[in-house]
Amino acid sequence: MIGASGFVGTRLIDLLRNEAEKYAMKNVDIQPSHFFNDITVTGDVRNQDDLDKQIAGSDIVILLAAQHRDDVEPTSLYYDVNVGGMEKTLKAMEKNGCKRIIFFSSVAVYGLNKVNPNEEHPADPFNHYGKSKWQAELVLQEWYKSHPDWNIDIIRPTVIFGERNRGNVYNLLRQISGGKFLMVGKGENKKSMAYVGNIVAFVKYMMDEVTTGYNVFNYVDKPDFTMNQLIDHISKVLNKHIPSTHFPYWLGMFGGYCFDLLAKITGKKLAISSVRVKKFCATTEFDATKAHNCGFKAPYTLGEGLARTLEFEFVHPKPDEIEFKTE
Repeated sequence: MIGASGFVGTRLIDLLRNEAEKYAMKNVDIQPSHFFNDITVTGDVRNQDDLDKQIAGSDIVILLAAQHRDDVEPTSLYYDVNVGGMEKTLKAMEKNGCKRIIFFSSVAVYGLNKVNPNEEHPADPFNHYGKSKWQAELVLQEWYKSHPDWNIDIIRPTVIFGERNRGNVYNLLRQISGGKFLMVGKGENKKSMAYVGNIVAFVKYMMDEVTTGYNVFNYVDKPDFTMNQLIDHISKVLNKHIPSTHFPYWLGMFGGYCFDLLAKITGKKLAISSVRVKKFCATTEFDATKAHNCGFKAPYTLGEGLARTLEFEFVHPKPDEIEFKTE
């Protein structure tokens, strides 16, 4: 695994360790692991020598390393890590005779406000993160043309949430559960989400069952919730009334631009921005029929994943202060 010290990688290692006799694992990451330093070695996906050395002896590579925040500077880092890292990983794999890769791409390759796109939908990324993920996929497409005996699997997950995650979904859940939530828009826009327990189970399924060819899967836990349904579900899980005040979209965007200006003046990264308001109000509904019809059975429903996350974060005392910061 490359870049598995983060949120998804940590949960994936934890899952696979339940079958330690089947999976011998190594995590190559520029950061140490909170829980699995016994199998973690220091390595940078931008460093060819690191990858050449650490991939030796591997049967399959799971590429998780990425620059993914909205505010990475300089923007060239998106391409150095997400595209250049892909190119170096493939070269290291070829050198070491490893012919299977699972790559974490993103539904960001589709862009905003697309109508329930499936895997055949044209790519139209709107930001550097989405553009760099799509360029990494193009590298894989070209590679497969000259390496048809390889198994290349691509997962395009929607936003992933779960216990210990500190990204946009957590911020949203915290605001709603704390009664400090301001609804921008009518709340009828659907928000595709994926619970981390399901996404890592899907990776395990692909490792075991999707072992040939070039395959692309969207991953979303279905059915999608609208924002209004999400608030209602949180209210039921926490057994509390959660008021929601609706503000028009134009006013929300105006506030986002004000926070952009404040961030620029102060040099601080703020929780609110025009990009995040735009993403919040966008329709983020994606077709995951292919993933859910391939034989995979998600261990949790979306509602169960949300309940597990809410109970861990806002109901039960936390066992430690370990958190993973994502988008």
